[in-house]
Amino acid sequence: MSEVEATLQRINGHTGVLGTIIVNDEGEPVRATTVCNKDGTPVEDQVGTVKQYAELIPQLAQMARNMVRDLDPGNDLNFLRIRSLHHEIMVHSDPEFTLIVIQNPEATE
Repeated sequence: MSEVEATLQRINGHTGVLGTIIVNDEGEPVRATTVCNKDGTPVEDQVGTVKQYAELIPQLAQMARNMVRDLDPGNDLNFLRIRSLHHEIMVHSDPEFTLIVIQNPEATE
């Protein structure tokens, strides 16, 4: 098992994690685990869901990165956390890839 696969398994082992997606610098999903609904059942359209996250989240992360740099040119964005009514999306943005972790914000340890 590769280091990437082991890391994805470790992340997915945390309570409340509904899925992880790795997007390359071209905006293409290169690895993804099964993305689930809040109740833990897999979403019906896995490919469409992964594609939607892969298209939209890196764009948002880039806008946030630009805003951070506008405020302080010597600074950079490392991590972005988005919380909605149904999900919490954590994003690690790197020049080579974007890691997206989708969680259930109501999950308890």
